[in-house]
Amino acid sequence: MAGGGPLGAIYEIGALCALQESLNGIHFNRLQHYVGVSAGGFIAAGLANGISPMQLFSLFIEDRKHQAEAFDPAWLLKPAFSEFFSRSLLLPELLLQGAWNSTLGRKSLMRALERLSPSLPTGIFSNAQIDVELTKLFSRPGRSNDFRQLKNRLTLVATHLDSSTAVAFGRGGWDHIPISKAVQASAALPGLFPPVEIEGQHFVDGALIKTMHASIALDEGVDLMLCLNPLVPFDASDPVLASESATPWASPNPIPRIAEGGLPAVLSQTFRSLIHSRLLLGLKSYEQAYPRTDIVLIEPDHRDPELYLANTFSYSQRRHLAEHAYQQTRQLLRSRQTNLAAKLGYHGITLNHAALDDERRHLCAPKRPAARVSRSLTKLHNLMNNLTQVVQSLEHQGRATW
Repeated sequence: MAGGGPLGAIYEIGALCALQESLNGIHFNRLQHYVGVSAGGFIAAGLANGISPMQLFSLFIEDRKHQAEAFDPAWLLKPAFSEFFSRSLLLPELLLQGAWNSTLGRKSLMRALERLSPSLPTGIFSNAQIDVELTKLFSRPGRSNDFRQLKNRLTLVATHLDSSTAVAFGRGGWDHIPISKAVQASAALPGLFPPVEIEGQHFVDGALIKTMHASIALDEGVDLMLCLNPLVPFDASDPVLASESATPWASPNPIPRIAEGGLPAVLSQTFRSLIHSRLLLGLKSYEQAYPRTDIVLIEPDHRDPELYLANTFSYSQRRHLAEHAYQQTRQLLRSRQTNLAAKLGYHGITLNHAALDDERRHLCAPKRPAARVSRSLTKLHNLMNNLTQVVQSLEHQGRATW
């Protein structure tokens, strides 16, 4: 389970709900090993604690603030007052040192100003509430906030700030740390949240080193690995194709060019491209290093602008995005069913065609029915994809025979 902020968690919940009902022979609360990074750590920890995908949807997506277990993302927007205060205490001494260096010390003004950097906060918002709320959530009957008491293996990856090395909470030497605290550390995106201190050491987002850290599970000899990655670069080169080839729930107004979105859009595209290219390189190396493991990657359509333009701090928008991820994952399974049936069938997992072909299935009640033309285009797109997969498979077999 890769990271991606609140948006990543929403996508992964919607995708998991689709996968759970569309795949026979697999139960997402009874897997051998869960590996979570950043926002993916929320979801992985929940699944390992026996919380089903639909229960995660109810907890994290639905507008149920009055319920005891509801998780409000607004908690992540609380200013880091303690960080601001502690850093401000350093300012008087640093100002005196800067004044000394710029006058009597004969240092340049820029060098003097550099000495003020320790007074700057290391994060804008506080994510301490993550630890508090998840402690409550995992303290309920049948759940545990202790890695060692879980029925299934759980690993949450964070980055050790001082050494820039990955630390796998839940593994030997780090399995005594509470799961809630490990999630907080793994999701501490630098600049947005302050580093999380654990036993005198500081930790930040686990995605700084790798996107998924899947080798942690692969080293244990798993024969099938499912990867969920919520962040992909958006392909805006053909907006007409994007609106037609995506699911009927796609945005009707794709972005014609990334630059028209300004600096935030350019930075988002840059960040997504960097982590996604790193992910693809990692998957290629995994295929070579672990040839006996089947790897299935689930991620959004690169040509679908819906998730790229999302506002994840609106309850109504989050419900819509979860529904969109749910429907897009169902569409992905239909379009790749030829290859997936062969790969998953080896492990006793089959596609639930009755669920996949049922157009009335929704996570949330639809506001308007999908257009017949859009559904027809989607079915035609699926058929062409599967025919292509059959042809490629036959060509591969022919080359192997020759």
